[in-house]
Amino acid sequence: LADYVGFRGEAMSMGERTPLAALDAPASGRMAVAESITNLLAAPIELSRIKLSANWMAACGEAGEDAALYETVKAVGMELCPQLGIGIPVGKDSLSMRTKWSDGGPNGPVHKQVVAPVSLIVTAFATLDDVRGTLTPQLKTDSADGLDTSLILIDLGNGKNRMGGSMLAQVLNQFGHEVPDVDRPEQLKSLVAAINQLRAEGKLLAYHDRSDGGLWASVCEMAFAGHVGVSLNVDMLVTEGDGITDSRADTGDTKNWATQVAERRNELTLKALFNEELGAVIQVPTSVRDAVLQTLRSHGLSKHSHVVGKTNDRAAVEVWRDAKSVFAAPLQQLHQAWDDVSARITALRDNPSCTASEHAAAGAPDNTGLHVHLSFDPTEDVAAPFLNLTRPKVAILREQGVNSHVEMSYAMAKAGFDTFDVHMSDLQAGRARLDQFQGFVAAGGFSYGDTLGAGEGWARSIMFNAVLAEQFKAFFGRSDTFALGVCNGCQMMAALSPIIPGAQDWPKFTRNQSVQFEARLSQVEILASPSIFFQGMEGSRLPIAVAHGEGFADFSQRGDALKVQRAMRFVDHTGAPTEVYPFNPNGSPEGLTSVTTADGRFTVLMPHPERVFRNVQMSWTSGDVSASSPWQRMFGNARRWVG
Repeated sequence: LADYVGFRGEAMSMGERTPLAALDAPASGRMAVAESITNLLAAPIELSRIKLSANWMAACGEAGEDAALYETVKAVGMELCPQLGIGIPVGKDSLSMRTKWSDGGPNGPVHKQVVAPVSLIVTAFATLDDVRGTLTPQLKTDSADGLDTSLILIDLGNGKNRMGGSMLAQVLNQFGHEVPDVDRPEQLKSLVAAINQLRAEGKLLAYHDRSDGGLWASVCEMAFAGHVGVSLNVDMLVTEGDGITDSRADTGDTKNWATQVAERRNELTLKALFNEELGAVIQVPTSVRDAVLQTLRSHGLSKHSHVVGKTNDRAAVEVWRDAKSVFAAPLQQLHQAWDDVSARITALRDNPSCTASEHAAAGAPDNTGLHVHLSFDPTEDVAAPFLNLTRPKVAILREQGVNSHVEMSYAMAKAGFDTFDVHMSDLQAGRARLDQFQGFVAAGGFSYGDTLGAGEGWARSIMFNAVLAEQFKAFFGRSDTFALGVCNGCQMMAALSPIIPGAQDWPKFTRNQSVQFEARLSQVEILASPSIFFQGMEGSRLPIAVAHGEGFADFSQRGDALKVQRAMRFVDHTGAPTEVYPFNPNGSPEGLTSVTTADGRFTVLMPHPERVFRNVQMSWTSGDVSASSPWQRMFGNARRWVG
């Protein structure tokens, strides 16, 4: 988003098809650019607004590599991009992409070398007039047509189904002889125009580009995101016979004609499912399917646009050909297989028990996902009666590296406060004093570069400074003040608990149990508590942004788990408090992620409500995307408390 009021914004995507360069470097470059555009097309882009950043990599000086790089730069910079009307104003290069080493052997060292193929990594950017039209791969089942929706493949490979460099070829220890390419750039322009027209007409439910893994991987990923089965039909993608003539003459081949045809059709089925030609898969209500095909026809895309499937209620992905099922597997089984490689990698890198927990949850049929359950009306402005009386002063407190102060300032200002950007150096130098403010918010996000214990270090810069320590103690001791600590600010205020009245039972926030930084949209429940921020919100369950590496509420080092005043906890899809990863991203006991004082004036929490005070900021929401999110209520509550 470009600001906190409107819906203008910017979209970014990436494209790369490096493996293709082993056979055809210029094709690899063209496909990288095209893939960045088909990725970007999930958002309502205009082709003329796209700008590219090109990251070139090659092993210059090696035989043939300089020529391959020259031909690829020419193909992209002097041919394809001018045809598309797209500029490349920025980029970089790394031109020594080779590795040399020596292995010992019985006859002395053996010198070896690996040379990387020419690689183009494309980052595409486009400004948007309205981000709300952005689509995702999630198959929808809540349309007016319910499950009666259709999937349409728009094939810009024009039926060529070239398999060189594909994922299927690689896992079969093959590579192929002919790679996908951008044969007709004008078709890519037509695709952008057609998708934007269908989007504007409200006929699209989901969108996924076809890239790594081909049609099969794209449709499976759409099914996983939507938790819904799909029945694929490849009849239109498989040309019967395809070179096999209806002749039973003895040619010396021991296989009969019928067997040859069957084998050929199996081969074509695999090519149809796994080729990685340029294209896209869209989900549309079946009731408008014919109208969608007519729109594609009007843009010159009908010849190779095919209805390839429908959603089903069997929780399975099926492949049909010749009116019979040739493959079927449960959605959960396929989701587990899809997640397996990631799980193996993270088991080596992260806490293995967390990895196992997350992998076990992938595709679980009983997981209904994120949801919103509110105990209040989010459209009610609880601060409204007080907005025109005064605008109390609030310090948005930050330290080196903190990066959520702007959105926090906006959310508080929207609730009726006058907000002031106060850096710790301002307090240290005397340019600002806490007694000038009725409240402060210790903002979150990478203080001190997010080094371990950064929030603790922030607190020590106060506690070890006699003047600041006295200022903070006096502020906390007043009866008319309040404070909120988020993320790094949560960790900082928890470390200040010895001088915060009623905070003696707060825990220390330490390393996540996953031993990794966690950035997610997680489900939380607001508990009944005296916190001034959560009044009237108790019992509500809703998603919130999480971004922290040290959110584990560790009572072994500080605080009392039995006496602490709890304000918020992580819950699973059933609404139950959880310590199970990834539903609880840091592993805190009983899901604890926010605590407050007995009088409710001082509250800390690990998640980031200021990053999701509008529904449009959520990566998933069931609410009105144009409206404020329920989280804006907590800032209005603070304004109402001040009176």
